[in-house]
Amino acid sequence: MFDYENKYLNAGKKLIAGIDEAGRGPLAGPVAVAIVIMPLDKDSIIEKVNDSKKLSEKKREELYSQIIEKAIAYHVELVDEMTIDTINILNATKLGMLTCIENISVKPNIVLIDAVKLDTEYETESIIKGDALSYSIACASILAKVTRDRYMLKLDEEYPQYNFKKHKGYGTKEHIDNLKKYGKSPVHRESFIKNFVN
Repeated sequence: MFDYENKYLNAGKKLIAGIDEAGRGPLAGPVAVAIVIMPLDKDSIIEKVNDSKKLSEKKREELYSQIIEKAIAYHVELVDEMTIDTINILNATKLGMLTCIENISVKPNIVLIDAVKLDTEYETESIIKGDALSYSIACASILAKVTRDRYMLKLDEEYPQYNFKKHKGYGTKEHIDNLKKYGKSPVHRESFIKNFVN
């Protein structure tokens, strides 16, 4: 998980940021994007960091706290469903990533990005399956996933009929059945649900 980090550390780039998103696929709620610059000395490395999708919810929560505590700098951005419907999910994700870069308090020497190519003044490298190949991106993926999941729990309190707390807005059978039964809510992505509701 440190091949990319080591490459840039060896090139003299000490501030290595990772960026990742959570929630590109769901039918409801925002896409969450996180950027983080982690210390990379041996004593600071957090054990068990991995692609957030491979971790249990409990483990993600534990790691989230450790990442926040140890991070040199981080920023998390939520891009809402209205923006997703207006500019599409890929562009909404890119917007979130650019906003993260602009708002992080320490400016990185290099930005490692999971899969997406960004047009920015910063040096970047886009890494396919980066959340499984880069420690920095994996840390960002955990921040994004936990932030979004917590947000979906709040939406569950506002719209309990959809059971967001269970599926976090993803298109499960239960979610689609509830969509057909209750219609859409203000937090559903119009462009994602047109096949399920009139």
